[in-house]
Amino acid sequence: MKVAAIQMSSGADKALNLTEAEDLVARAVAEEAPDLVVLPETFTCMGGPAAHRRALAETFPDGEAYDRMQALARRHGVWLHAGSMAEAAGEKSYNTTVVFDREGNEAARYRKLHLFDVEVPGGIRYLESETIKGGREVVTYDCEGVRIGCAICYDLRFPELFRALRDGGAEVIVLPAAFTLQTGKDHWHVLLRARAIETQSWVVASAQWGAFDDGRRHTYGHSLVIDPWGTVVADAPDGTGYAVARIDPERVATVRRNLPVDRQRVL
Repeated sequence: MKVAAIQMSSGADKALNLTEAEDLVARAVAEEAPDLVVLPETFTCMGGPAAHRRALAETFPDGEAYDRMQALARRHGVWLHAGSMAEAAGEKSYNTTVVFDREGNEAARYRKLHLFDVEVPGGIRYLESETIKGGREVVTYDCEGVRIGCAICYDLRFPELFRALRDGGAEVIVLPAAFTLQTGKDHWHVLLRARAIETQSWVVASAQWGAFDDGRRHTYGHSLVIDPWGTVVADAPDGTGYAVARIDPERVATVRRNLPVDRQRVL
């Protein structure tokens, strides 16, 4: 299975973001012919006032972003792990991944479990819970014989979720993200490699990169593909584009057989 982890620099203009996503997917398909394409977290909108982001939330499957991503998967004949989009939920919204198969059928839907409520260095406050509802379900799906687990951004800091995904049969874990520059430069590679090593799974992380909110906030980028031994096999440079790699499920089986930590668990 060949994967492409798309790296975007989304802003507050939803129409522009959707067009950029379509263009980057088309480019990846033309140049690399991947089987699975992954978009980053909140690719439809980054930044802007809370009321603006709330107004852009959609009901699924009725929304514009849902419809265009469904058509995009069908048009290119690829599996599309559509990052995350705002799914309307009353006064708030879910931060939701929707996965489409090659025919455009919805194959999975995952709502982000862990919400980013922190103050980061520099005094910037992020309070997702003011506008976002947390999900409740651990989600995996079958992608042509490969079991894939779902996570989003801040979920990365909670290894118990990744253990649950492995227990659910995941051989690949996909994590769309919009990691801040401040935390990304210190923690992004370390945490992603740790989750791959702990679960002995492939990890595919598609990231936002660059400035948004008129340059007041910055995301780290570095979309990655990591193998079950924790080796980074693809790392996107700064800018928009993608990281591409081939995922071999046999690599999972080999690592798990040679280092059988799952059978040796005590707790």
